[in-house]
Amino acid sequence: MHKSAKSDKGYGFYVENTIGSTPQINTWTADWIEFYSKHRLGYQLKLISQRFGDSAIYEKGQRLIEKMHLLFDGAVIEPCLLHGDLWSGNISADANGDPVILDPACYYGHNEAEFGMSWCAGFGGDFYSSYFEVMPKQPGFEKRRDLYLLYHYLNHYNLFGSGYRSSAMSIIDDYLRMLKA
Repeated sequence: MHKSAKSDKGYGFYVENTIGSTPQINTWTADWIEFYSKHRLGYQLKLISQRFGDSAIYEKGQRLIEKMHLLFDGAVIEPCLLHGDLWSGNISADANGDPVILDPACYYGHNEAEFGMSWCAGFGGDFYSSYFEVMPKQPGFEKRRDLYLLYHYLNHYNLFGSGYRSSAMSIIDDYLRMLKA
């Protein structure tokens, strides 16, 4: 999917959609870091601030957003089609046993963003090895991986409440230490 569907419009999608029941803003943006900062992390942080009055996570999240460009040094980022909500509950098979992917939250983004939901997918080592044969790791992938996980923890906080707050805050705090922000 990543290799066959590219975008010449940048990052985003033709329509707004949802991630679970949370609106997902897909305004076309030329720069990946700007898109991810504003329409993914920034939007989720804004919702948390509005719904829960959690100014601490909002303020720390904004500090991370200001410095996160440092995590992308050396990475080549090209917009490709993402499922956006790839986890075990959205994977099935048709009557012939062929794989079917359900409930997409599609947009054009950095392929690494697809790993954000992998904590909830139950994918094994074979999946990741095969994936990286097709889409090789970019420099700094290990440093960015939790940045993509953070989007989904923030969304789960918005969807299901503060039980996800500590996981999201832990990721933010780790990045703030790493980036000396």
